[in-house]
Amino acid sequence: QVLLTESGGGLVQAGGSLRLSCAASGRTFSSYIWGWFRQAPGKEREFVATISSGGGRTYYADSVKGRFTISRDNAKNTVYLQMNSLKPEDTAVYYCAADFSAGFRAITSVEYEYDYWGQGTQVTVSS
Repeated sequence: QVLLTESGGGLVQAGGSLRLSCAASGRTFSSYIWGWFRQAPGKEREFVATISSGGGRTYYADSVKGRFTISRDNAKNTVYLQMNSLKPEDTAVYYCAADFSAGFRAITSVEYEYDYWGQGTQVTVSS
């Protein structure tokens, strides 16, 4: 069993920054993809960012490109999401996810390809 534990959410003014963290514990694998998703009130969950097992490849949703940065520390089994220039429309519950069955996939934005999910952390951006 794998447990993903998130931290770092909170309330911030527009233009501010937050850094989310997500640590994996339990049975983990040496090679897996990390992803971040978010769900705003009344909306479906959407892809935010993903990073390859070695950290060399990343991919972002157009809505966050240039403002958010995903990174990972494999020694700590942790992924980060640095969020800058936050906007009120970034308000959502943010979820980390891990894909342990990636096979030949380097990265993925597809929700159902992720095997484990964090509990979610609230990010609220005030205008």
